[in-house]
Amino acid sequence: MAILSDRDILYGIQSGRIGISDYNERSLTPNGYDLRVAEISIDGKVYNEGTVKVPPKTMFFVSTIERVRMADDVCGNLWLRTSWIRKGTISAFGMVDAGFEGTLTLGSYNSSDKELEIPIGERYCQLVFQTMTSASEKSYEKRSGHYQGQTGVTLAPVNKK
Repeated sequence: MAILSDRDILYGIQSGRIGISDYNERSLTPNGYDLRVAEISIDGKVYNEGTVKVPPKTMFFVSTIERVRMADDVCGNLWLRTSWIRKGTISAFGMVDAGFEGTLTLGSYNSSDKELEIPIGERYCQLVFQTMTSASEKSYEKRSGHYQGQTGVTLAPVNKK
């Protein structure tokens, strides 16, 4: 596998192999793309405007503004931006599978003893695109696709196959 550079990401978007809705030039990094906060869910309550205050020692979920679309030979890793790590945020992210399309739901935890303020629209995590050695035989959409096409914070599967 190879990590795509900013040049490769832009070419992937232009050629249609990669899709990023609401693309923002500021979010492009040398080796990835920063995804921004569309909404935050805390204890089942969803916030989608202003600055959200996450209480100390609280789990929360973030949905991305951007919808991403991956080709059958492109996957991605998600990395929390270090500015959030420095504030006590802990997150565990999965792989963005080849063939996935939709917004992303990200689980996080405010491990600090202080309230965490997260502005809607702020850059939250980086998506690092990787090319696979060959296209998948069955992409995410065809293999399971439980969250294919999701929008907003999504905790239960969208598609039950």
